[in-house]
Amino acid sequence: MNKLGTTMQDGNYAQRWRLSIGAVERDTGLSKDTLRVWEKRYGFPQPERDKFGERVYPQEQVEKLRLLKRLIDRGHRPGKLVSRSVTELLQLVDPQPARAIASGAATPTQPFAAFNTQDVAEIKQQLRDRLASEGLRDFVLQTVVDLHQQMSDAWMRGQLALYEERLYTEALLSTLQGGLGAIPLQNRTPRVLLGTFPNESRTLGLTMMECLLASEGASCLSLGAQAPVVDMMLAARAQQADIVALYFSATYPITQALEGLGALREQLPESAQVWIGSSNPAIMRRAPADVVALPRFDMIPEAVASWRQSQSVGAFSTH
Repeated sequence: MNKLGTTMQDGNYAQRWRLSIGAVERDTGLSKDTLRVWEKRYGFPQPERDKFGERVYPQEQVEKLRLLKRLIDRGHRPGKLVSRSVTELLQLVDPQPARAIASGAATPTQPFAAFNTQDVAEIKQQLRDRLASEGLRDFVLQTVVDLHQQMSDAWMRGQLALYEERLYTEALLSTLQGGLGAIPLQNRTPRVLLGTFPNESRTLGLTMMECLLASEGASCLSLGAQAPVVDMMLAARAQQADIVALYFSATYPITQALEGLGALREQLPESAQVWIGSSNPAIMRRAPADVVALPRFDMIPEAVASWRQSQSVGAFSTH
């Protein structure tokens, strides 16, 4: 069986690909300024130069930068991390798998290994079969949540090539969109407007949120990826949205997320809530107090039920 996958130990892959500083910023969530400061202060990363004299970063450095970003989001200081090897960083990210991999006792778990195939068409068919047997809500909470976490872990460890991440994500997205299309159109509350902020192109987490909200009977309207904050505000007002829901991937810049949330909250009617999901714990921890943070997808059904209860109590108290 021909397995997709290229690890950090694959030197040929690392030498074959180099990313521009802008691509590294999008890939890792580390700003260009941070990359330049680290280069000067710590001697890492050590970019090469292309024929135009611009910085380009070998893939093995980008993979280490992903690990650094994840650990910094957990509260580690960059000055104590940058000089460490990839093996040491992996130990900090996930001690048990790192020890097993280093000793040769185990190999990294690849996303979709449970399907026992690397054929994307076959994976899509098996995903559709699971959706049909589990129903949309359980499919998201059981199958997709697990695969989403596996992809995130493999991506941050450099065990997943960019094309693989895109292929797997598209397989999941197409299956989820099919599940959404099978749900009858509803005009129930809450009315939820969904989207991601500028520079957030990953939409799998957002689509998972939409599926769970729709499964709970919410009326969902999606602006999709990279919606300007002003557009979200205007759409929320025009559509009389009760909730604006956003999702941030693990690499989304924390400062940009927090500034956008603050600006959005200021422009929305007081009655409209802002809900966020993210695989970045720092964003969830530091979210404004008037934003509803949902760090786990299984919290969404309960959040919908709580919102409806609060509305019914409010309506009762006015009479």
